[in-house]
Amino acid sequence: MLIGLIADIHSNLPALRAVLDHMKVDKILCAGDIVGYYPYPNEVIEIVRKHKIVSIRGNHDVAVITGDTNWFNPLAASAIGWTRDNLSPKNMEFLKTLPEQLIFEDIAIFHGSPSDPDEYVYPMTSPTRLSGFLDQAGKKILVLGHTHVQWGLELDDRKIINPGAVGQPRDGNPKAAYAIFDTESGKLTMHRIEYDIEEVASKTISVGLPPYLAQRLFTGL
Repeated sequence: MLIGLIADIHSNLPALRAVLDHMKVDKILCAGDIVGYYPYPNEVIEIVRKHKIVSIRGNHDVAVITGDTNWFNPLAASAIGWTRDNLSPKNMEFLKTLPEQLIFEDIAIFHGSPSDPDEYVYPMTSPTRLSGFLDQAGKKILVLGHTHVQWGLELDDRKIINPGAVGQPRDGNPKAAYAIFDTESGKLTMHRIEYDIEEVASKTISVGLPPYLAQRLFTGL
């Protein structure tokens, strides 16, 4: 089975469409943050539902549900407020159904880490801590999101994967990110795909979201 792995869509409809058009897989799993930052929360949720993408909730999803933005910078908090004002009741209810973690066969998915949904985990995190996360997850494949940085690391016969951000990459590459895992061969491939950044940037500004959120898409930072 080919499993598509995505994270951090952040209401970026053009990016999500480009990824789905390019990705040829049997099932798609998402490590959270479907909404936040960008101006298409309803459209993105509807696509997630249509394509039967199985997702957990990320910290932005939680903030949109609760309205609690105490731990967010002003730009992110502003976008969360805008999303709450514009999200349909049906799609708000959908966010509330998302679990905090997901187990699918031998794959465990968390947003931040198995210890903390808001923890940022990078490949330079100590091998001991990374191994501990795998022990906590109890599966051979651990998928994380949250950092918006695409990476993968193998520890013995186990893997930690961050597929990168669909909607707001922060690794210096503005292309939308995703990964594919082949459950039969164990092969992991990382992918980047171009999308119409100008479209989402223009819409971001026109609806009154912070201009910096639009600008950063062009640099991937």
